[in-house]
This record gives sequence, structure tokens and C-alpha cells, in this order.
Amino acid sequence: MFRFNPYSPEIDADPFPAYATLRAEYPCFWSEDAEMWVLSRHKDIVMALNDWETFSSAKGNLVNELPGRAGSTLGTTDPPRHDRLRALIQKAVTKRALAHLMAPAQSVAQKHLEALKGRDQFDFVAEFSSKYTVDLIVYLFDLPPADLEIVRDKAVMMVQTDPVTRQKGPEHLAAYEWMREYAANLVQERKKNPGEDLLSQFILSEIDGDKLKDEEILLTVTTLIMAGIESLSGFMTMLIKNITDHPEVREALVANPDLIPDAIEESLRFNTSAQRFRRCVMKETTLHGQTMKPGDFVILAYGSGNRDEEVFPNADVYDLSRKPKGHLGFGGGVHACLGTAIARLACKVAVEELLKAFPNLSKVDQELRWMPSTNFRSPLELQVKA
Repeated sequence: MFRFNPYSPEIDADPFPAYATLRAEYPCFWSEDAEMWVLSRHKDIVMALNDWETFSSAKGNLVNELPGRAGSTLGTTDPPRHDRLRALIQKAVTKRALAHLMAPAQSVAQKHLEALKGRDQFDFVAEFSSKYTVDLIVYLFDLPPADLEIVRDKAVMMVQTDPVTRQKGPEHLAAYEWMREYAANLVQERKKNPGEDLLSQFILSEIDGDKLKDEEILLTVTTLIMAGIESLSGFMTMLIKNITDHPEVREALVANPDLIPDAIEESLRFNTSAQRFRRCVMKETTLHGQTMKPGDFVILAYGSGNRDEEVFPNADVYDLSRKPKGHLGFGGGVHACLGTAIARLACKVAVEELLKAFPNLSKVDQELRWMPSTNFRSPLELQVKA
């Protein structure tokens, strides 16, 4: 009997065989392990993403939701409240982030790569991607450099689940509460002394007299720190895994760095770190002969939709020339990730600088240990040869 258990280490390590079975035989599947429905075909996921009145985010979008988030963040609200939040946050992000990020990103990448010069081998996660993404968050929010390590540790803990129970344990909830308190203190400090950083722009953002409330700001900051540190680091790690798994791709990027954006888009399709997110059914819906009732939760398996042969022929092949349109690496619909431009820019700069420093970068034969998470997928470490 087929099972799909998003809490299992086997799914952490390789979800794609299970995804293929889901798409072929059980496109609307009730997972006893998760006690949720699973949608796995690209067209069904896109349908759900666009139909927020039926598939709501307001009960939380994480498979294992953190307390206090549901109904209060950009990713856990539906229109019209979502539209207001998005407009105010987008205004702040557009004003600040991209225009000022290129030079600092290059400087941060070069700093960490300089420390690796002369090394024959290093852990890409611990010694580059996590340090790079933390430094960018420190820059964007003007955080005290002394807070760097603890902020990273708490962000990583927030996205994980207990490796045994596969639920959010006391340590994960404590990390979330720490981050909320940390963000609340930052908000109060910046209200008194606003600067040019992104947090200050959230505080100052205003449309027709409407401004973000303190609780909305602190939850936005908490979410962006979590996503900016762990999600971006995880995706960069998957990107480098894809590149080093395919030496011909690495050679092409070294020869022509203009192809790096194509590698990023194909990695977002082929091996995105954002694998699964949740919705709540608001009205009875029948799909593929299965009836989903109000109050049922649904997992949207982005990683499966990205391997759907109906949309992406030869979907299990990493193809630098593919230029995939409609991939779900950043979600979609009204909840398409707001930080896509920042994430793409940060990844592009990092890969450019990495391949300049180590044009012969290659993988090390290793058994990967995967992050225990029901939403995200990335290795806890990735050894590479310089």
C-alpha cells in the first residue's frame, strides 16, 4: 500500500520517486501520516495557488505551523488583508533592497571566499552559503554584527522539525519566540532611531495614510530573517549541488557567466529547496474523484509540480538550456514569494564570485545528511573540492 509521509527521512533525502507515483496514480492523495491531502500535479497546484477563496493561507502555510503566524503574516493572509500587507511591504523592499544590494553582496562573497583560498576542500554550507546569507541579512536590516551567530542558529532551528518525532519541539518553538522578541526589540529601537535599513523602511512605509502595525512589522521581519538566512542558504546549496553534479554545466558557467541566471531558474525547477507548503480547504471541493471538506489541510508539493512531465518534458534531467517557464520554485498566485528579485540577485552574485575564485569546483563523494523539515529540503553540509 502506497504511503506518502512528509515527515520521513526517506522523503527528506529523495522525494522524487514518491512524487512520480503521486502524480501518476494518486494526484489528490490523503496522507494518513500527515493527516492532509497532497496535490502533486503542476496544474492542480497552480489552480490551488490561484484560488485563495477555496485554498486559504489564513490557517498557516507551513506544514507544521509556528504559533502566532497564521493570519498575521504576508504568507498567511488572504486578500484583501494580504493585498494591503503586500503593497506596504513591496514599497519598502523596492525602495531599499535591490538598489543597494549588489556591491555589498559582492563584498560579502569575496570576504568569505578569501578565507577559503588555499583550501583543497570545504563545506559549502558552513563555510560559505550560511555565512554569506547571514551577512546579507545583517546588512539589509542593519543588525549588530555581534548577533550574527545566534540569529543564524535561531533561524535554522525555526525551519526544522525534531528528527525523531518530526514535529516542532520545544527547542523550535523557543527559537521562534526568541526571534519574535528580538524583532520586537528591533522595531522599537528603529522607531526611535530610523535609518536607511529595510526594517526602517517597513516602519516608514505608508500608502494613503495606512502604515504597517508593530505586530505586522515584527512578524514580517521574523519571517524574512528565517527565509533570508535558511531558505536562501538552502537554495544556494542545492544550486551548487546541481552545478557540481553536472561538470559540463559548471564549465559552461565559468566560460560564460551570463548563463548563471539560467542555471538558477533550472535549479529552482529541478531541485528547489522550497518543496511543500500548506493550505486549508474553505469549501467542499472534488478533485480526481476525491472530496476535500472544509477544514481539511492540503499540502501543495511544489517539488513534485516542478517535475511534472506534462509541463516540463524530460523533467528529471537538469538542462541548462531549458529556460523553465511557470516553475514553482518561488510558489505562485497571490502568494508568490516577495523576495524573488533579492534571492536571484544574491545567488547570481554568489555563484559568479565562487566560480571566479574556484573555476574547477567539484563535488566530493559523500552520503548527504538532509535537514529534517516538512517544508524545505537541503543538505546539512555539502563538501566540495576547490
